[in-house]
Amino acid sequence: MKFAEGDKVVTDSIDIVTKSVVKYMIKSGRKLCTAESCTGGMISQTITSVSGASEMFLGGACTYTEEIKMKLLNVKKETQYTVYSEQTASEMSKGALKLFGADCAVAVTGIAGPSGGSQEKPVGTVYVSVRSRQKEIVRRLELYKEYENLDRRKIRMLTTETALRMVLELYEQKAEA
Repeated sequence: MKFAEGDKVVTDSIDIVTKSVVKYMIKSGRKLCTAESCTGGMISQTITSVSGASEMFLGGACTYTEEIKMKLLNVKKETQYTVYSEQTASEMSKGALKLFGADCAVAVTGIAGPSGGSQEKPVGTVYVSVRSRQKEIVRRLELYKEYENLDRRKIRMLTTETALRMVLELYEQKAEA
């Protein structure tokens, strides 16, 4: 699939999903937090760009290195057989939920490129964990299989949109235009 001209379709889609997440979380009285690696705070930035987000967003941790993931989020060293894994994303969301005392945590780790990929995990491989206190969804994104001409910015944007859609999925909600 090709990207739309100027990324407008993706940007518009992110805006719709983000507003839906903020609206739902406020209406349900739930609080959300993030633990971000490859998105570098983009999910937090996207949420806080919506008016009223302070009613539902507690904060985010940009945990870019393995050391900080372990120190701040209690990701176990033995889990980090690879920093890019479902297990690491899961422990990141679990740690964020505890750190912030939130109702929902979003965590992402992956390879945004252009370097760092391998045969097993090419650039565009991202792991997303979204969890509440009762339920978790963890997903491996293989964006390189779905999109042509991916660059770092596009990988981060697509990951942000997917992670926010997963919040709605966790609570069985739909994005509203």
